[in-house]
Amino acid sequence: MLTFLFISLFLLLLLTLLFKFITAEGDFTLISKKHVKKEAIEDKVVWITGASRGIGEVLAKQLASLGAKLILSARNEAELERVKKQLVGKYAPDEVKILPLDLASGEDSLKVAVEKAESFFPGAGVNYMIHNAAYERPKSKALEVSEESLKATFDINVLGTISLTRLLAPFMLKRGGGHFVVMSSAAGKTPAPGQAVYSASKYALNGYFHTLRSELCQEGIKVTVVCPGPIKTSNGTGSTSSKAFSDKHVSSERCAELTLIAATHGLKEVWISNQPVLAVMYLVQYMPTIGYWLMDKIGGKRVEAAAMKGNTYSLILLFGKINKSA
Repeated sequence: MLTFLFISLFLLLLLTLLFKFITAEGDFTLISKKHVKKEAIEDKVVWITGASRGIGEVLAKQLASLGAKLILSARNEAELERVKKQLVGKYAPDEVKILPLDLASGEDSLKVAVEKAESFFPGAGVNYMIHNAAYERPKSKALEVSEESLKATFDINVLGTISLTRLLAPFMLKRGGGHFVVMSSAAGKTPAPGQAVYSASKYALNGYFHTLRSELCQEGIKVTVVCPGPIKTSNGTGSTSSKAFSDKHVSSERCAELTLIAATHGLKEVWISNQPVLAVMYLVQYMPTIGYWLMDKIGGKRVEAAAMKGNTYSLILLFGKINKSA
C-alpha cells in the first residue's frame, strides 16, 4: 500500500511539474491552437445564455469585438441591457438583441424563445448556441443536498439546456449546420467533493452532447464541450470567491478566449484549468485507478476546507492538514 501511495504521489507531482513547464491553462490540443479564427465568427449569429455576468458577459464582449451578431439571454433583462451598452464591435451595441430567458420555464416558453432568436436577423438563423447558463449552489455534502436544490440544478443545467437544444437543432439542420458550445465543467470529468449534484448535472450534459454530435455530425451539427476548472471572474462569481487562492484560477477573460479558440477550431472537448486540477483531470482520464484513489483521499477534507473557506485545491489536503491558509 505504501508503495502504491508513493508511486501515485510521484506521478501526480511529475504531471504537475510537467504541465507547469510545458503548458498552462488548458489541455495540450487546445493550447496548441494559439488563436481564435475570426473568420469563423465574423457575421455569424451567436446566442449566449447566462450572458448577464461572469463568463457569459466576457464571451459577449469578445464575440462583439470579433464581429458577431449577438443574442444575449438570461433571466435579468436589466443586466442584459447593461452588458449590451458595454459592447463594441461591427454590430454592437445597436444591433445586439436582448432575449430574456428562464431555462426552467418549460418547453412552451423555450419554443417561443427559439422562434424569436431565429427571426432576429433576417435571412440568418442561429449559427452558434453557447450554453453558458448554470445553476450552482454553495458546496455541501452529497447526502445533505435538498430536493429543492436537486430539482433546480437539473431543471436549469440539464433539462432546460437539453430542451433548448432539441428545439433549436431542427432549424440548424434545415440550414445544413450549426454549432453548440457547451460550458460544462471539470466537475463533469472528475469527482467534485462538495458539489455532487452540480457534478452530476455536468456529467449528464457531457453524455448528452457528445452523443448528439455522434448522431448528427454527418448532417453538419458540431459540438464543443468546454470543461473549465476554477475560474476567477471580474464580478466575484465563479467556483470560489476567495482572493487568496486566485493563482489557482484562470481568469474569465482567458477562459472565454480559450473557449472561442476551441469553438472556431472545431475541437470536440477541451479542458481549461491551472494546476493541480488539470493534472488531476489527466490522471482520472488516463489512469483512473490512481485518479479516483487520489480524489477519495481528499474528498471529505475538501468539503471541510470549503466549510472553513480554505483552499479546496491544495495538495496539502492529501496529508490531512486543513486550515484557512492551506
